Amino acid sequence: MTEQSPLDLWPDVQPDAARRLMAAAVESFAERGYHATTTRDIATAAGMSPAALYVHFPSKAALLFAISRTGHEKALALVRSVAQRPEPPVVRMRELVQEFVAWHARRHLVARVVQYELTALPPEEFEVVAGLRRETERVVREVITEGQSSGDFRVDDVKAAARAVLSLSIDVARWYTHSTGPDPGELARAYAGLVSRMLGAD
Repeated sequence: MTEQSPLDLWPDVQPDAARRLMAAAVESFAERGYHATTTRDIATAAGMSPAALYVHFPSKAALLFAISRTGHEKALALVRSVAQRPEPPVVRMRELVQEFVAWHARRHLVARVVQYELTALPPEEFEVVAGLRRETERVVREVITEGQSSGDFRVDDVKAAARAVLSLSIDVARWYTHSTGPDPGELARAYAGLVSRMLGAD
């Protein structure tokens, strides 16, 4: 299995050249890091001239922001969709972790850029993304709190537990590769079991 193409993450981004630049930036940032990547690197990978990049994005930072914002929006949407299911909290948490981990494994290049290049964003853009991260954590806290109330979970600090759940899942993008890593589904099930035990579920 190979990395899923990032192009289908942005079906609403037009024109197609802008989507190609975002995909090329993901590959370049993941390989070199944001600061070591030039606009020429990105444009060349997209099959364009460096000047063409500025037609669609005013700067390299604006390109990173577009990638990071949409990535966090999709992560939040995924977490919300699972959290709103009618199952008991313990089941929803297992499903949430499985889907969140699998997403970070299947799209590890995109996730690596989205999750680990935040400090390169300008302050205003950083705050937008930080707000999405806080909301994602809030949704996870709600599920854990429900589990506490129902007796499914036994944790001393709900906030710390929510951060631990998300950190464990997100960290997959840092080390995962399709050539060396386990199957994303298998990995996701293993992590869901770890989280269940961490939260004190039977």
